[in-house]
Amino acid sequence: MSTTTRIPVVAVVVAAGIGSRLGAPVPKALVELEGVSLARRAVDALVDGGVSAIVVTIPAGFEVEFDQQLDGVPVPVLCVPGGASRQESVARGLAALEAPADAVVLVHDAARALVPPAVVRSVAQAVAGGAEAVIPVVPVVDSVRRVDDDTSVVVNRARLRAVQTPQGARLGALRAAHAQVAHEAVEVTDDATVCEFAGMHVSLVAGHRDALKITEPTDLVLAGAILHSRKES
Repeated sequence: MSTTTRIPVVAVVVAAGIGSRLGAPVPKALVELEGVSLARRAVDALVDGGVSAIVVTIPAGFEVEFDQQLDGVPVPVLCVPGGASRQESVARGLAALEAPADAVVLVHDAARALVPPAVVRSVAQAVAGGAEAVIPVVPVVDSVRRVDDDTSVVVNRARLRAVQTPQGARLGALRAAHAQVAHEAVEVTDDATVCEFAGMHVSLVAGHRDALKITEPTDLVLAGAILHSRKES
C-alpha cells in the first residue's frame, strides 16, 4: 500500500449489536463461522488490508469474551463499550483511537466479516490520496420499486449502488463530523451520511460481494459457501 505507508491507517470495528435477527445466544459478532467469530474475521481482514491499530466497540458485559476472541491479533486492539445506536458506538470508537488527526480511519461492521483485504486497501488508498470520505459499493442486481402509499414505481437500478464497509476518512474530520451530527441531534445509519451532513464529498470505490452483511441465519450459510469457495481456489 505505497500511498499510505507514511500515513497511519487505523480502524473502528462496530460489534456492539445484539443481532436478534440472527437468533444466536450470544452477540452477533461472537457468532462463529467455521470456528472463528465474526469479530475476529473482520479484524483479521482489516489487518491483512494494512490497518495498524483497531478499536472494537462491543456490548457491555462481554469484555472477557471479546478479549479471548481477539487474543493474538498482531496489531494493538482495544475493546470499548458501544452506545445505544451504531452512530454513538462509532463516536465512542473514534474517541478511543490513539492516532494523529490526519490518520486514515476506516469504520467497519463486524457483520461484514468476509470483506476482502483488497477492498480495505482500496478505501484507505483513496483517503490517503486526497478523497474526503470513501465508501465501497457494488451494483444493485435486484429489480427495485419505490413504494408510495398504495402505488409503486420501478427504479432504474443502473443508477443504484449498495453501500458496504469499511468506510474511510481522515480521523480528525470524521470526529468533527460525528460531533456535528450529535450536536444537531441528527440520526444517520452510516458514516458516509455523517460525512455528507458535514459537507464532505463522498467518493466511491469498488466493493465486493463477499462483503455481505451477515444479519439472518441464511447469511451464515452464504458466508460459509464463500469460505468454502476461497479454500478451493
